[in-house]
Amino acid sequence: MTDNSAEWMDPVDDEILELLQDEDIFMPDQIAEQVEPRVPHVAYRCRELTDHGLVTKHATGMYDISEQGERYLAGDLDPSDLESDDE
Repeated sequence: MTDNSAEWMDPVDDEILELLQDEDIFMPDQIAEQVEPRVPHVAYRCRELTDHGLVTKHATGMYDISEQGERYLAGDLDPSDLESDDE
């Protein structure tokens, strides 16, 4: 877990990113089996993480951690510097 999260981040985001590092987990329902929030919230967080460049969406409901997401988990990227695609 990292200590440098941004205002837009949710406490579960680090767990989602760590699970997406596992090549066998790539769908919100798979993630929801491992973390506390229900599938709709996990799916929403995956979309938010995608909007900020920490996750890549490959197809509907299929996500993977991006290079920026890897850098964030390694502590090499401050997520407060990331803008949403909507901004």
